[in-house]
This record gives sequence, structure tokens and C-alpha cells, in this order.
Amino acid sequence: MEKGKAVMGWGRRWAVEFTDNSTSNSSREIPDPPGFTRSTQDQDDSTVSRQKKDAESNWKSQKAWEVAQAPFKNLMMMGFMMWMAGSTVHLFSIGITFSALLQPLTALQGVGKVFEPYKDSRVDLNAPKLLFIALNLGGLALGVWKLNTLGLLPTHASDWVSSLSPAPEVEYSGGGIFHSANP
Repeated sequence: MEKGKAVMGWGRRWAVEFTDNSTSNSSREIPDPPGFTRSTQDQDDSTVSRQKKDAESNWKSQKAWEVAQAPFKNLMMMGFMMWMAGSTVHLFSIGITFSALLQPLTALQGVGKVFEPYKDSRVDLNAPKLLFIALNLGGLALGVWKLNTLGLLPTHASDWVSSLSPAPEVEYSGGGIFHSANP
């Protein structure tokens, strides 16, 4: 059987004839596919550049929010590690606790550098920065809480006994004779 020939008199349903028998290609009009128009869209360069700037500012805003929410993942991981470390004072729990204190402090010192790539006149970075600061303060509070559960914070009166002045002498004795402090 030859290629392209009909079988039993039936024509091929989806056959495309690639040979052009007409003298001019422009005389044959092929309809455009659905959703396609041949008309050119005349857009100003300013419109295109404005759309690019809008898209870039939207991207920067979205990335700034992602960076602002990043400490939440760290907060959850640090909380889990603190829970796994237990409440006894040993090298691992102290290391985890000081790491939980140091990471938010260094992040809070570098807030400006963290959001520097997303600085734009069209992007408001105040809300993402506030969220970033709040989450890092939450991490710092988690570290302080762990210090307290380990008993490393002086929160009881007995922790300050060494700094108290001695009680005044009310009475004293010597040689078997009772003497009062007030004559």
C-alpha cells in the first residue's frame, strides 16, 4: 500500500496537502487559529516599560515578604531543637540556647542589608521589615525563655543573696554576760 492513498475508497480525514498549485501564495487565505490575530498591537514603549516596572516592583514586594517570613521557619526549628535538648544544663542545651539568642541578634543588626536588594520607590518595605523584626524578637524571647527554664536567669530572691548586705546585729554576747546593742 502506498503512502497517502485511500484505503477502500475512503479518503484520509486529516491529510494535509503540502503542494501549492496556485501561482500566488497570497491568493489563498488560511484562517487564523482561534485566539490568534494578525493585527499588530501598537503599544507605546512607555506602556511596555511601565508594565515591566510594575512587574518588577510586584516581584520585589513578593520577595521582600518571603524574606520577612523566613525567620518563622528558623523559629520553629529552634523551638524543636530546644525541646529536644531538655531542661538540664549540659553542653548541648547551652549551645542551642546561645545559638537561639545569637541568631536573632545578628539578624536584627542586619535588617537594612537583608532588605537592600528589594529597595524601590514603588515598594513599601516597612511592613515586611516590621514582620521580620517581630519574628526575630520572638526568636530572642524563645531563647530567653529557654535560659529561664535552664535556671540560668536570676529570677528568684535566692539568686541575689550574695549581693545582699549582712543583717544588722541586734544583740551580741560575750563572756557569759548578756549585752544589748542599745545601752
